[in-house]
Amino acid sequence: MSATRHSLLFSFAEKYTVLLLGMVATMILSRLLTPAEVGVYSLGAVLVALAQVVRDFGVGQYLIQEKQLDMAKLRAALATSLLVAWLLALLVLAASGPLASFYREPRLRLVLQLLSINFVLIPFSALTMPILRRQLRFRAIYAINAANSVTNLLVAVGLALLGYSYMSMVWAALAGSLASLLASLLLRPRELPWLPGRQGMRTVAAFGAYSTGGGLIDEASVAAPDLIIGKLIGIESLALFGKAQSVLNMFNQLITSAISPVVFPLFAANERAGGQGGAGPAYLRTVSYMTALSWPFFFFLACMALPLVKLLYGQQWIACVPLIRIMCLSSAVYSMFSMARYLLVATGKMRVQVGIDAWSGLLKVALVLAAAPFGLVAVAWAVVLALLLRSWLSYRSLRAACNLDWRLLLRTVSKSLLLCACTAPAPLLASLWLPNDLPHAMPLLVLLATGLGSLLCWIAGIFLLKHELAAEFLLLQRKLAGKLLAARTPP
Repeated sequence: MSATRHSLLFSFAEKYTVLLLGMVATMILSRLLTPAEVGVYSLGAVLVALAQVVRDFGVGQYLIQEKQLDMAKLRAALATSLLVAWLLALLVLAASGPLASFYREPRLRLVLQLLSINFVLIPFSALTMPILRRQLRFRAIYAINAANSVTNLLVAVGLALLGYSYMSMVWAALAGSLASLLASLLLRPRELPWLPGRQGMRTVAAFGAYSTGGGLIDEASVAAPDLIIGKLIGIESLALFGKAQSVLNMFNQLITSAISPVVFPLFAANERAGGQGGAGPAYLRTVSYMTALSWPFFFFLACMALPLVKLLYGQQWIACVPLIRIMCLSSAVYSMFSMARYLLVATGKMRVQVGIDAWSGLLKVALVLAAAPFGLVAVAWAVVLALLLRSWLSYRSLRAACNLDWRLLLRTVSKSLLLCACTAPAPLLASLWLPNDLPHAMPLLVLLATGLGSLLCWIAGIFLLKHELAAEFLLLQRKLAGKLLAARTPP
């Protein structure tokens, strides 16, 4: 097996393990806690997520894309990470009181104070994860993230059953961070330094300024709906919107987040080797794969939102179903451009990516602020419009970076569109037939039957349309057949 496919295998395994454990935790906690209780933690997590972007300060991306790493650069990266993270820990701690007063939610203060401890712990493994990604050692990354997820699940469910309410998720987040830190120390590459160094910090900071600026703007645009909803509509509405976003993010957890850790280092390796000519075709091939997966997925999700929400979260979260159906539209369109960030950053066009983040973030904040007084459905449509505008900005940048013409893009995704049509009948008919008051056992049966029918149509469509993914299926079939034959052959 090639190094790329081996890395993808473990990357997918890691993401699916994390997703499965997170889904189990969500299904249990959604039935043990009310939307108002979940909303308190969600608001704290969103606020801390903004600081998390600054905490890394581009150190991870710097270590992956830097052409020649030496001990001085590694020590400078460690020093930068420690300095920024510990300053942020103090900032979050100091801001906990004012933020609790601003949102008129006194429980938020303790949540932020405890979550600030993460900033003290995380820098001790700041170099480990990016270096493991640079070396494509995704087996070790799998172990670290699995330790985090297992610990988070056990602590959250255990404390919720003991009556700790929203605090169960806070303590679980801290326990998960501690578990991943211990695992990363065990799997730490030997060449990494233990002590920080000042020499070279200016170079790391210069790179991190652009990386963090763009990332912070991007994260702010992601967090904007939650922050605005929490202030203008209410904590319970924030929890409902967050659950809708969690369902939509399943594709990112299943596919995008598993591919991007492999794609980014590969783009960066190609840049270090001086090979930029293949960026355009490589990106189009990625778009072909992504849309073949995402468009059927989001169509299925829009049709099956009702039984899926009932299965995952229970009846008390049913109000997020229309939000999911609305936002599936923009998520499907943006899947054509979700990998643009990694191409632009890896090829040295970080300023272009920062510009995309800035303009799309400002537009999203303005649209959500205008929509918030009209309720959650209006906010969902504002998010759709903002993501469509971001897709257009990404397309313009890709056209300048690698001559990506819209006609070529349409030809690339034409088979994916037909493939989506092949998988559409089963979920569409099921959504028209299903009543709103589904019996308790029905959601799982409906999802299994409809999902199986859609999957069979999708596989048949790949081969009938001769999609690029068909070659990957045939290669996998040959490798499995070879291994099976080797296992049956006597020594």
